[in-house]
Amino acid sequence: MTKVDVDSLPVSVITGFLGSGKTTLLNRLIQHPDMAKTAVLINEFGEIGIDNMLVEHVDDNVVLMSSGCLCCTIKSDLVDTMKDLYKRRAKQEIPDFDRMVIETTGLADPAPILHTLMSDPFLMGRYRLDGVISTADAMLAMGTMEQHHEAVKQAAVADRIVVTKVDLADDAAIGALEARLRDLNPAAHIHRAAQGEIEPKLLFNAGLYDPETKSLDVQRWLRAEAYDDDPHHAQGPENGHDHDHAHHQDVNRHDDKIQAYCVYLEERLPWDQVASWLELLTTYRGDDILRIKGILNVAESETPVVIHGVQHMFHPPVQLDAWPDDDHRSRIVFITRDLGRDVVENMLSALTKKPGDGAIHEA
Repeated sequence: MTKVDVDSLPVSVITGFLGSGKTTLLNRLIQHPDMAKTAVLINEFGEIGIDNMLVEHVDDNVVLMSSGCLCCTIKSDLVDTMKDLYKRRAKQEIPDFDRMVIETTGLADPAPILHTLMSDPFLMGRYRLDGVISTADAMLAMGTMEQHHEAVKQAAVADRIVVTKVDLADDAAIGALEARLRDLNPAAHIHRAAQGEIEPKLLFNAGLYDPETKSLDVQRWLRAEAYDDDPHHAQGPENGHDHDHAHHQDVNRHDDKIQAYCVYLEERLPWDQVASWLELLTTYRGDDILRIKGILNVAESETPVVIHGVQHMFHPPVQLDAWPDDDHRSRIVFITRDLGRDVVENMLSALTKKPGDGAIHEA
């Protein structure tokens, strides 16, 4: 087990479909004083319209904003860009930064970026994932999600969702969109923005480590209670999250394929059984596992172990110093595509010594 390196640099990924207001949001963020000492990785300077706000050209690929934010174009592979910035920071060749923000293209699946942070040895030791921020157009997001699975996936894996262009939509449309987003991703914090205006503090520090308390805040990060409060739990004949209720009748809706649920394990299981279960899931159904977060009570440890995965990849498990509360059950949040709770639980039961003995509890 590992410990979270609190000195590693937090990385946030901003994603969102084409035209959803992602560029406007980023443009406003980089002007905010709270974004000082932030490095922003973008594709081209011109795309976010910062040319008229430049204070200093550090070099052809890097500019320094009046807010103190450092903007860098991704001229090569993302890994190489992140390595180069870190090394140049250490050598004091560029201004210091203590946070990184990566903007994806409008059609991008954020998963490969998350994989990068989980798999490259150099990056793993120096950066840590803070969270995924997704934008959703108040006017067009409902239709976009009907037509494009990428838009659904961007919202499903997000830790923070920004409903943009709220000044152009009526309350009913905004409310309907937010309800759909909550059903798709119950644990994500949803915020509204007009003209991209939003306080950065609402979007960042979404990871396991809370810089304000200088501690690991698993409850804030996991938000398992968001699934407990979901009225659709325990309604399905085969799993605890029935997506065939009244407002989900269109089988062509992309988000009908997405399920979000929390699995509770009442028993303390050996780590090798839990690890085998997760390995089995990711080996055979990794493409359908959009994100996993969990806190585990394993037999080998008196304190909990935190896990975090995206599709086939997992961060190294993190050992906590203590339980966050009196509830010592294992709690694992899944966001999946065409992978129901029943399949996930049955795979675990098959690996335990007493399958079907009630070790698993549905929230």
